[in-house]
Amino acid sequence: QVQLVESGGGLVQPGGSLRLSCAASGDILVIDIMGWYRQAPGKGRELVATIGSGGTRNYVDSVKGRFTISRDNAKNTVYLQMNRLKAEDTAVYYCKVDGVLYSTGVRIRGGWGQGTQVTISS
Repeated sequence: QVQLVESGGGLVQPGGSLRLSCAASGDILVIDIMGWYRQAPGKGRELVATIGSGGTRNYVDSVKGRFTISRDNAKNTVYLQMNRLKAEDTAVYYCKVDGVLYSTGVRIRGGWGQGTQVTISS
């Protein structure tokens, strides 16, 4: 199980911005896909955005034009820049990685972060 440490959540007013970070620990050579999911109260977990090792990005329609996902492969870190936040963006945000190759040659499926709360409220 890969270890993922998330940061950057918090409380912000509508229209504000937040930046989430998620760092994977270990001697990792490559992570195939890094992404963010979210779960609002009373709802299921949904995909927010993913980014492949080559930089291909995918977003859920509700965040297109407002959120930007990026990654730093040297740091095994994925970011989610969230702008023009809305009340409906309130949720616990989870980092997820898929396809982790370690320098030892071991390859694992991936894993989830612990989640970070994002609350949009005036």
